[in-house]
Amino acid sequence: MNRRNLCGLVLLALPFAAVLAMPVRAVSDSVILSPEAHQTADQQAAITYARELIASGDMDRAVQQLADFVATHPNAAEAARFLGDLYYRQGRFDRAEAVYKALLARNPHDKQTHNRLGVVYATENQVDPAIVEFQDALPGTDSIRDLVLLHLRKGDLQTYQDDMVAQARNEPNNADIQEELGEIFQTIHRPTEAVRYFRRALDSDPRSIAALNGVGMSYLDLHDPGTALEYLADCLNIDPVNYACLDNIGVAKIQSGAYGEAMADFTKAHRLEPERPEALVNFGYLADARGDWKRAVAYYVQAIAVNPYVPESYVNLGIDYEHNGLYSLAQSALLKGVAAAPYDGRVRYLLARAYAAQGQKALALAQLKVAQTSLDPDVSQIAKEETQRLMQAGQSPQ
Repeated sequence: MNRRNLCGLVLLALPFAAVLAMPVRAVSDSVILSPEAHQTADQQAAITYARELIASGDMDRAVQQLADFVATHPNAAEAARFLGDLYYRQGRFDRAEAVYKALLARNPHDKQTHNRLGVVYATENQVDPAIVEFQDALPGTDSIRDLVLLHLRKGDLQTYQDDMVAQARNEPNNADIQEELGEIFQTIHRPTEAVRYFRRALDSDPRSIAALNGVGMSYLDLHDPGTALEYLADCLNIDPVNYACLDNIGVAKIQSGAYGEAMADFTKAHRLEPERPEALVNFGYLADARGDWKRAVAYYVQAIAVNPYVPESYVNLGIDYEHNGLYSLAQSALLKGVAAAPYDGRVRYLLARAYAAQGQKALALAQLKVAQTSLDPDVSQIAKEETQRLMQAGQSPQ
């Protein structure tokens, strides 16, 4: 991101996320599979087929096929969880919630499903129930960022942060707590402190995927792609099909100027999980870097189609439209971004620019006021500077 005016495109790095379903090992014809192995193979086949349909642009058919499979395979927890994920991305929150609650009724200790149900509640602005679900998902899931944002909404973020600092101090050898505190500092844009706690986690658990990916992301925030690549490579050595680590390695290679290698990494990630938007956003970034903004826009729109709740898609779409003078299109896209990610200061700032370019000063100032509360200090500062500029321009509010 261009730290000076927030008009630089953003790459989408992402926190650790568990793989939904691991690949099934190939077996010879002479091997007799147990019922459990058959169930695993059937689930993987159903998920793979759904992903193939999503990759071809047929989300509705993917959902229907997976729903039919889950209806006839009541023990297929991985497939059911994936179905809930797809319902969520379609905005069918009631169905996603029903799937997740059914899974938790059978296994109350299913942390991945607690995490997903928390996401549904957070999107519906059910703050306290979402916090409960995200807490139940720890340790071992990527719930911390969501918890930070929820405590920000609730107004007790500092208390939550202080409690976690105290826990980390009291249990210095607990890798999970050290890693979780690293994620908190990463989310509030304090990467130097995040690195410290991620590395403490790795001192106790050198194979922690979450800590390896987290410290890699923090070094990306510090614009040190070389060190980031070292940790992210370790991550892939442990888990070669980890989507988050693959995507973040691509981001690190872009920071290093190796655009061609980055494309290969994003392609691998996208083939693994075509239902996720991060690699698509980064495809768009690379298209923009080549000067092909229309192709970039197509990627950002595709990213929104597979998951409409990721703000970077709207940020880059708004930037491209604004750079090309298409302010009404930028406004339309960014208003959807505000609905999807109401607490993202970048979306608010860019929407303010679109309003200001169309002479709508009062609306622009309202968006800038929200942007000034961003957890990212750069976004907050730029929004303050833009507010002063607009106020000094002497234009009449619309």
